[in-house]
Amino acid sequence: MFIAHIPAGYLTAATAQRLGLWSRGLMFSCIMGAHAPDYDLVYAYLLDDGKVHHHLYWPHWPIVWLTLLLLSLAAWLLSKGKPWAVAATFFTGSALVHLALDGVAGDVPLFAPWDMSFYSCVTVRAHYEPWWLNFVLHWTMLVELSIVFAAALIFLRRMRRRLLRKHHTS
Repeated sequence: MFIAHIPAGYLTAATAQRLGLWSRGLMFSCIMGAHAPDYDLVYAYLLDDGKVHHHLYWPHWPIVWLTLLLLSLAAWLLSKGKPWAVAATFFTGSALVHLALDGVAGDVPLFAPWDMSFYSCVTVRAHYEPWWLNFVLHWTMLVELSIVFAAALIFLRRMRRRLLRKHHTS
């Protein structure tokens, strides 16, 4: 996935809010968490010179995010729903959403660090140069565009409601 991670984080936060699980900083946490596994790109390209596929680094290992999710869920329960614990739980949950999206047409090492084999639902064959065109012209791009469209629709609907409320109160 190229463009759907941040919109998916937004949708995660919007869903949490709809379920009444809102806390301060939740939107920020979800959006940052939805992009968190890709923070390894900084290391991969600036320090490692792109020698290793960035999905092989620990931020793309599901076990890391599952462990953090369990720890943050425990903190949520022990803290009786403190906003920082709720935000941490949704941060890690959004990171797992990132990995699920990567697993649609990208490569995810599901069983890392024990098995570094890549897994994905769909294989995108190389037909075009540059490499990214293969993903942009693949049907899975419609999944990404659907996520972006849904997030934009919810965002615009929320902004419209805010403007109408502001207009009615003034």
